[in-house]
Amino acid sequence: MDMKNASKTVLIVDDDPFILDMYVLKFREEGFRVEVASDGKKAFEQIKEVHPDVVLLDIVMPLMDGFEVLNKVKQDDALKNIPIILLTNLGQKEDTERGTSLGASDYIIKAHFTPSEVVGKVKEFLKK
Repeated sequence: MDMKNASKTVLIVDDDPFILDMYVLKFREEGFRVEVASDGKKAFEQIKEVHPDVVLLDIVMPLMDGFEVLNKVKQDDALKNIPIILLTNLGQKEDTERGTSLGASDYIIKAHFTPSEVVGKVKEFLKK
């Protein structure tokens, strides 16, 4: 377990319980504190409550989609500096451009990366 990450909190937002479990396990193995949310409304509440170091945010979700969550966070002065990485299967150019224009720090297409690689990207990102 990597203790450098022990003080870092990652919020993982996905409505697929299998994907959530997989990422929770990987991030915990690397020493992160992990919070989860399975819909956009809960995600926004968690971001306000927890102020995570980084958010991994799916786009296609119930109640509020990832773009809407991202937009609300970036409009909120208390939250706007929390980095949000979109982690999604939407790989269309217009989706990635929309995510970036709304202020996403990165855009990861699930199918292109293993959970371990995603953890690696988050660790690199947090070093900056």
